[in-house]
Amino acid sequence: MRAERGTDTEAAAAGPDGGTSRARPAGPAVTALLTSAMAFSMMQLFLLGALGPRLVDEWGISRTALGLTTTAGFGAAALLSPVAGRLVDRVGPRRCLVALLLLAAVSLGLIGAAPGAALLLVAVTLGGLPQALANPATNKVILAAVPSGRRGAVTGLKQSGVQLGAFAAGLPLSLLAAGVGWRGAVWTAAGTAALAAAWAARTLPHDAAAEAPGARPAPSAQGATRRLAVFSLLLGCGIASVNTYLALFGSQRLGLAPTTAAALVAVLGVAGMAGRVGWSRVAGRPGRAEAMPALLAAGAVGAALLLAAAVPVPWLVWVGALAIGSFAVAANAVSMVLVMRRAAPGRAGQDSALVSAGFFAGFAVGPPLFGALVSATGYGPGWLLVAAEFAAAGTVAVPLMARRRGEKR
Repeated sequence: MRAERGTDTEAAAAGPDGGTSRARPAGPAVTALLTSAMAFSMMQLFLLGALGPRLVDEWGISRTALGLTTTAGFGAAALLSPVAGRLVDRVGPRRCLVALLLLAAVSLGLIGAAPGAALLLVAVTLGGLPQALANPATNKVILAAVPSGRRGAVTGLKQSGVQLGAFAAGLPLSLLAAGVGWRGAVWTAAGTAALAAAWAARTLPHDAAAEAPGARPAPSAQGATRRLAVFSLLLGCGIASVNTYLALFGSQRLGLAPTTAAALVAVLGVAGMAGRVGWSRVAGRPGRAEAMPALLAAGAVGAALLLAAAVPVPWLVWVGALAIGSFAVAANAVSMVLVMRRAAPGRAGQDSALVSAGFFAGFAVGPPLFGALVSATGYGPGWLLVAAEFAAAGTVAVPLMARRRGEKR
């Protein structure tokens, strides 16, 4: 077991896992900063989902073309994740978090200036790099500065930052767009990301000198990490389809006003925040984390079926959005708890990046498939596809439960 995951003293101390100099344990300011970094790392994609009806109306792009913006961003993130993981292990999380926030600001600024779909794709592709850096850098800060007993709770809080971004895109920024236009709302987000970069530079401890990685992890640990990557790929396919098309579904199929349809994304975000915080706290307890990916995936299947049922019964869309956040979105945070628990010394960035790459690949593949299916057959079969993707993710995660029982013996 020591080869599968670093000891608590190794992980809690700054060094190969954390990559920051020895400092006092992380306080509320650092936790808030990590949460903000996660929010901005994916803000551009949540904004595209929430503002999708306005973009479709202004530029006349198709549902499939809108899905390709998500493919560009997450495809870049998936390809860059292995490099980003090694970079974080080598140069340290502080530098990478500051770079993440600055790149997010540039990407958002370019989206706000885009005259059409072509530059929009370029901007979203650039936004893939902040996404690739996010989990490796924030996870290493947690391993460096947070005692082992609190890591599950802090991980849930910082992972909830992604859903905080969804909430910001779905409600306050959408309301701002209704008043000053969607470009003004996106530029406001860009300015806020730049301010967060300055905050990170002032708040985080300086990075320590890079240290050599520890012993190569045991094959069983590598197998679990790869399984989590496949689980995350399938999970990402379903979540990305919901993120990208939920507001458009509400607007085009259920007849909701654009601002009301965007509020669906806000509901998804709030539920995802609560789910990630709550379930990650549970996963931080001994013997709980390994069973949870499969169980949360099962709940996500039911949530996707609720969205399919909303085609004839429209009010169910609100229940479905709430359930997607509570189960599907929360499952990704639990994956990060498992990654940090099993990471060998000096490899937390690389292991986090591998699992993140699977998740991002799912985000790249899922929306175009969903958009093409919806264009051909309608939203009902599209939501059934999402349910099937969640079911496959749960099947992949089941052996993790058996692995935990075997370790106990």
